[in-house]
Amino acid sequence: MTMTTAEADKILSTNFAPWVLALGLSVESVESHRAILRLPWSNELAREGGALSGQALMAAADTATVIAVSAARGAYGPMTTVQQSTSFQRAVIGSDVLIEAVVTKLGRRMAFADISMTVESSGEIAARASTVYALLG
Repeated sequence: MTMTTAEADKILSTNFAPWVLALGLSVESVESHRAILRLPWSNELAREGGALSGQALMAAADTATVIAVSAARGAYGPMTTVQQSTSFQRAVIGSDVLIEAVVTKLGRRMAFADISMTVESSGEIAARASTVYALLG
């Protein structure tokens, strides 16, 4: 059974720390091995010079991975980040960012994902990440 966006949003609201929730992430779509989240533009997430902070993008990528892995598993289960590598390609100023996480391998104990972070207003890639998760339950 495919997870709904409402179920994915509930995973967000019940399993993440308040500071992650303060990012304002919402689930745009979810499929069997993929999730797209929206990171809304906020001046509070901008750094010196007006660009969105890299920390906010990395946290959004990490969070999107949890939703994608949950969708691939059919439900949320305990997991933890083992590795995340992020490459930043351009600054984000004044635009929401769409975070697309795709599970590339789902094993019994580990999951791997690739994440693209796209500036909504231009369609250009702002950053890419790859993650590895340990599945704990």
